[in-house]
Amino acid sequence: MLTSGRSPDRPPPPVRPSRADLDSARDKTLPDVAAPGLRVLFSGINPGLYSAATGYHFARPGNRFWPALFRSGFTPRQLDPSEQEQLLGLGLGITNVAARATARADELSAAELRAGGQLLQAKVEALAPQWLAIAGVGAFAAAFGRKKVIVGPQELMLGRTGVWVLPNPSGLNAHYLLPALAAEFARLREAAEGASVWPGTGR
Repeated sequence: MLTSGRSPDRPPPPVRPSRADLDSARDKTLPDVAAPGLRVLFSGINPGLYSAATGYHFARPGNRFWPALFRSGFTPRQLDPSEQEQLLGLGLGITNVAARATARADELSAAELRAGGQLLQAKVEALAPQWLAIAGVGAFAAAFGRKKVIVGPQELMLGRTGVWVLPNPSGLNAHYLLPALAAEFARLREAAEGASVWPGTGR
């Protein structure tokens, strides 16, 4: 049975970083949570200062990544960002298009995003996940030189890996409330389980 309650084995959440911690986290990088042969490798745009300060992806309170992952059925309960390594046992991982941490994604230049797309493609071709899921329409468009991008499976293939675009789970994305965001994550989960969409088909 799915539950979002805190397990007694769960570590306590990390101490909230101070303003000084956040300032010193600027331009830091965050290690990937990744391994060969994953079902889905999720990619954020780049680490925020809160994530870089804590060392955990999608860590800022208000980001809907972890709730959407649970509500869509990817995880049996809502994981805390500090439990990110548990994703590997579920065939899931996390990386970013651009490596350096910024306060806002719009601080990244177009050149950084294009370079990040090239590095991400090389990473994906080496790790060969079934799906690369990029969280952000604009990030995908900028990184891979695409226009008129819509949420969902893309025609682009990276080696043997299909590409899926998800809405940005940031709390600043007012276009998607959590139920709608979780529904888009669920579409991807169904595809990763072979229920509907296969890499490269776009349907």
